[in-house]
Order: sequence, then C-alpha cells, then structure tokens
Amino acid sequence: MKQFFRALLLGCLAVLTAIAVHAEAPSFQVVYPPNNHTTKSDRIFFIGTAPAAGVVTVNSNTIRRSRAGHFAPSFPLQVGDNLFSIRYQDQERKIKVSRVANQPTLPSGLGFAANSLQPALDIARPSGEPICFSAVAAPNATVSVKLANQNIPLTAQPPSAQLPASNAILTGQNQPINPSNISNYQGCNTISATDRDLNLGKPEFQLALNGQTTTQVGGGQITILSPIQFQVATVTAPAGVARTGPSTDYSRLTPLPQGTRSVITGREGDWLRLGYGGWIDRKETQILPSGTVPPRAIIRSVGYRQQPQHLEMVFPLTTPVPVTVQPNGRSLVLTLHNTTAQTDVIRLDDNPLISRLDWQQVAPDRVQYTFNFKKDQHWGYQLRYEGSSLVMALRRPPVLAKKSRQPLTGIKVLIDPGHGGKESGAPGPNGYLEKDVNLIVSRLVRDELRQQGATVVMTREDDRDLSLPARMAAIERESPTLALSIHYNSLPDNGDLEKTKGVGTFWYHPSAHSLAIFMQNYIVKQMNRPSYGVFWNNLALTRPTAAPSVLLELGFMTNPEEFEWVTNPQQQRRLAQTIAQGVREWLQSVQ
Repeated sequence: MKQFFRALLLGCLAVLTAIAVHAEAPSFQVVYPPNNHTTKSDRIFFIGTAPAAGVVTVNSNTIRRSRAGHFAPSFPLQVGDNLFSIRYQDQERKIKVSRVANQPTLPSGLGFAANSLQPALDIARPSGEPICFSAVAAPNATVSVKLANQNIPLTAQPPSAQLPASNAILTGQNQPINPSNISNYQGCNTISATDRDLNLGKPEFQLALNGQTTTQVGGGQITILSPIQFQVATVTAPAGVARTGPSTDYSRLTPLPQGTRSVITGREGDWLRLGYGGWIDRKETQILPSGTVPPRAIIRSVGYRQQPQHLEMVFPLTTPVPVTVQPNGRSLVLTLHNTTAQTDVIRLDDNPLISRLDWQQVAPDRVQYTFNFKKDQHWGYQLRYEGSSLVMALRRPPVLAKKSRQPLTGIKVLIDPGHGGKESGAPGPNGYLEKDVNLIVSRLVRDELRQQGATVVMTREDDRDLSLPARMAAIERESPTLALSIHYNSLPDNGDLEKTKGVGTFWYHPSAHSLAIFMQNYIVKQMNRPSYGVFWNNLALTRPTAAPSVLLELGFMTNPEEFEWVTNPQQQRRLAQTIAQGVREWLQSVQ
C-alpha cells in the first residue's frame, strides 16, 4: 500500500511539473542548434521560443511563430561557416553553423582527396581472393598502387551517385546525390599465400598528372591468410551482433547465440568476417587455439519440449554453428550454416502453434527448417545454445481473459519510456525534454493497462541512464506478450519542422507488423492526429525477437504547434487511454 501511494504521489508531482513547465511564460531562448554546430546538411532549423507579443527575426527576417510564441524556421546553408543572428526585441543570440561538404574535396595542389585512400584500415583476405584499392583524384590522372613488388593500376570509374544516410527517408529526401566532377580510381588484384599468413605491409598510392608525380602511403596493412592455417572464433556475447559488412553502417543479420563457432575468412579493422558471410566485432568473440579446424556440424533427429509459455524446438548438433532466421508470411525459416543433415526422424505432435515442420539441404553446407504456423500472427522466438544443441523457443499465443472488466488479465506488457538521464532526447522549443514527457505518458499508459488487468513491466520508473542493450535485455528477459517503446519525434538538420507533424510507428520483425499498423491507425483516428507514417526500421527497441515490439513516436517535440498538444496534460491522459484501448483491441483482433 505504501508503494502504491508513493507511486501515486510521484505521478502527480510529474504531471504538476509538466503543467508548470508548459504554462510558464516563455522567455526568449534558442534550444537548437548550439553555437559552433557542424553539419553535412544543406539546411538548418532553429528551435526556440519567446513571449507571444512582438516579433522574432533571423538575420533581420521576421519568422512565423505558434500562438504560444514557439518557432522552428529552416534556412539554407553554404559550405563553410554560416552566421545567424536571432533577435527578440533588444535580446540577441548569435549562432555559427559550419556546413561540411559531403563529397570529397581535392587539395589545391597535386594530391589525393582527403581520406579517400582505401583500404583505410588493416585488412586480411584469404589467399586468392581479390583485394581492391580505390582513391579519389583529379580527372585524367594516372593512378596506381605499389604493393609487395607489384604495381596495380587503378582506373577511373564511370561516375556513380552517392546515397544519403538511411534516415534521409524521414525527411523524404533519400534520393541519390549527383556525382561530383572528380574521379574515383579503382583496381583489384589477387595474391596467394602458401603455408602461413603473408603480411604485405601498407600499399603505396602513386599519382601522376601533367608531368608531376606524388606518392602517399595507405592507412591499412594488407595480410593474405594462409589457405591451410585457419583461425576459428567463438561468440562470447549473449547475442553476437552479425552484420552484412565490417562496420555499424551495415545492416544487421540474425544475432548469433553465445557459443557459436565459425572460421574467420577475413578481417577489417576490429571486424571479423565469419565463414557463412556475416561480420562481427572482434570484442564479441574469442579466438580459439591455433590448430582448431573450421567447424562443420552434423544434425540427425529433431525434437521438441513443451514449456508453459513456449514450444522449444531442439536441434542436436555436433558443434554450435552460425544460424539465420527469416520470417516469411505464415512461416519462419531457420538456416543452419556449415551443417550437413543426416535427418531421418523429426517429432512434432499436433499443437496450437505449428501446422508442419519441413526441412531440406539447400546447399552442401546449409540446412533449412521451415516452420509453418497455423495463424498469421506469431509471437516471437528466442535462440540459445545448450552445449552444442540449438534451442529455438517459440512463444505460444496469449489467451485473453473472459472478464469484461479486466480483459487483459494474464497479459504482460513491457513499456519502455525512451531516453532518460544524460540521454535527454529531442528538446521542445522552451527546453522541455523528450525524456520527461516520455516518462509521464508511459506511467499513464501503465496505469491504464493495469486497470484492464495487465501485468506491466517498465524499463525505467524515473529519470535515469539506461542503455539500449539493457532495454533490449529487459524484453528478452521478461518475454512479454508485447513491448511498446514510448517516444516523441524530431528530424535531421535538413527537415522541415514547421510542416512535419503527426504520429509515427516503427517495427522490425514481421511478428510486430500487424501491431504497428493497428496502433498507428487506431491512435491517429481516435486522437484525430496527423499520420507521420509507419516505418520498417532497424532500431534497438524494435529488434528483440522475444515478443512483438514496436516504437511509438507520438508527435513532434520540435513542431511549434504540435508541441503544445504533446505537453497538454489532458491530451496526455486521453492518449494513454487510447494506447491501452488499442492494445486490448489488437489482441482481441488476432485471437
């Protein structure tokens, strides 16, 4: 009872604080960008507020403001320093914004464009695999690479467009950028090693133009891996992050369960390429002793175990190997890499979840198992190794209570109030932080769900630092029926904050798609709000596989008009009721 009254008091104080902050007469302030801000964007917006009476100017131009006095105008940027003066009556804020060119720039004299020599990091490749080099230089130059007494010519390539960052889709400006008039020179060569790794040192890039010549040593050492001496890595992280390439810029693959083993077929900086093609950060692995042979697994019979919340499929293997999981409509495909099947028997009795389990040897080193589900909606899975046996725990469908007053009895919902502590999230025009409104609305949603009988788990109950891995781990640990991450939105520097508003929903796994679409449509209709859209997005809080997980962006902190709705206590309570009702109605719709 004491905990109940304490929670009630804290909730009331939070709401009163929000009302006080929102109702307080705004002083003149600019909360974004900070002075000496650097960006690659061709535009910048200024988020701030001032008393509603009077005008605010940016470089002597009067800007539009909301009824409460908030503003978020956008202005073009030239490459280099851009100076802005924002004035309200006799108060002035001076801000310098520096725009960095997003294409390589040639030096004034003979030379390569800065940071254009590739490879820039130490790399290792198998014997006989092509090693490619590239450099950016002026047109009509002669470019080559000297490596291990070989001279490798680099040829000017046809112009190719540059792609903006993935988040450019959020502003609708994700079209390719026209190529510049400078040339990208590329060339490849193959070098073989014998019985041991061969260190070739760093490549020397040579540039000749108009009778002048210059050389520059590349940044990465080149090593050729021995074709007979292998290195084998084992995954030490609870879920090793596998990617399509050697950096966090590349897309994620199925996480590798702890204990997974694979031969290393390449290195680039701190990243290892594993035998099945995925890349993983070296810090999430351990290199096994020299002489360990490349893992190859055999699988025979397949069985299952009944658990209260899961159906556990057990795949006994001779050694833990990399796996990938690909949902496909009403089915889910599990691929075991570096594996050969000797399967004659699979036991899977009739159950409410799976209609049939099929398998095939799709390649000499890959076995696929296809789970055919009885219903379109499936509820998540978890992978782990028990020794060398892979266990895939498939979540059973939830059962709704028949009690009309508490229909969510037996349902567990995890709520993640976004940001917290040092991670403030997006600022509103008057400095009010996203992390605070996330927590207020999350508590209100929690209370509404509990009134309907749900068990609610919060990743944070107060203002504290909480890492993304810790939030993801909470979903995996709690294995809820569904998970909601509560956020409010902003845009990259080139976004139009004055025009962009509305509710957005983000999902990643197909098991969350139905929930995302339903919640988006339900909130937009019931709250009569604009729709920003539904996005497939590789976000930390949409990636967990243990349950359908979506991230809700419930409005824009940075839109001057919408900010007033976002921070309105009455609207926050109504929004929380709508979210809780939406959860209940979605669960009822997929039974």
